[in-house]
Amino acid sequence: MLQDNQLEYIISTKNLSVFYGSNEAIHKINLDIPKNRITAIIGPSGCGKSTLIRCFNRMNDLVPSARVEGEVVYSEQNIYGTDVDPVHIRRQIGMVFQKPNPFPKSIYENIAFGAKINNYQGNLDELVEKSLRQAALWDEVKDELDKSGLALSGGQQQRLCIARALATEPELILMDEPASALDPIATLKIEELMQELKEQYTIIIVTHNMQQASRASDYTAFISIDRSRIDERVGVLVEYDQTNKIFVNPAIKETEDYISGRFG
Repeated sequence: MLQDNQLEYIISTKNLSVFYGSNEAIHKINLDIPKNRITAIIGPSGCGKSTLIRCFNRMNDLVPSARVEGEVVYSEQNIYGTDVDPVHIRRQIGMVFQKPNPFPKSIYENIAFGAKINNYQGNLDELVEKSLRQAALWDEVKDELDKSGLALSGGQQQRLCIARALATEPELILMDEPASALDPIATLKIEELMQELKEQYTIIIVTHNMQQASRASDYTAFISIDRSRIDERVGVLVEYDQTNKIFVNPAIKETEDYISGRFG
């Protein structure tokens, strides 16, 4: 738990566990995510990082065998309450995936699509331009908005997907390894973009790249495998603090071993 009394938290988990069938994936995670900050989630493969962030917008609901215990509190309500509409939650909490996944539509329609199905009443042209500007893509595509989103480079496609997420005007953006398929130059553009976006949005990023986590995030949560369970791979929260403390002076030896490459 973070100790900074000046922080305002946008979303909190309380004893959050996720099961796929009878197999537990993450166990009793307690996290308070600060508003208008970038929080990185790091940890070895298979520790449940993606499972965790998919809890924040109820994406795990789409997996038939998934079951969630505990709470995710957002806007002063548990988003897993029986009276909560997951579609409404996903409008407020956008997501960008590991591989860029533009719709097979024009650049314009990629951005406008979500607004149209949500009965957006404003000016679509203005929304498309605003979203593309926020994603630092407008100057590159403004003269070819009717071009297929699939014709863009990998880095441009990922920024298009970020613009698409921004078009629904979320408060929180989840990014699951958003730069893992990109080259170093495109990766740097995504990181620079994240720094600009945190002025208006809260960002949670899952990354396996320690340099990226240390460069780009304000806070870091280290998830690892519960070593007390010999025959199971269950993710538990080991340490959570300001990124510079996690990387310079971690409180837990397991954290130091992981970020220094001694295991993972």
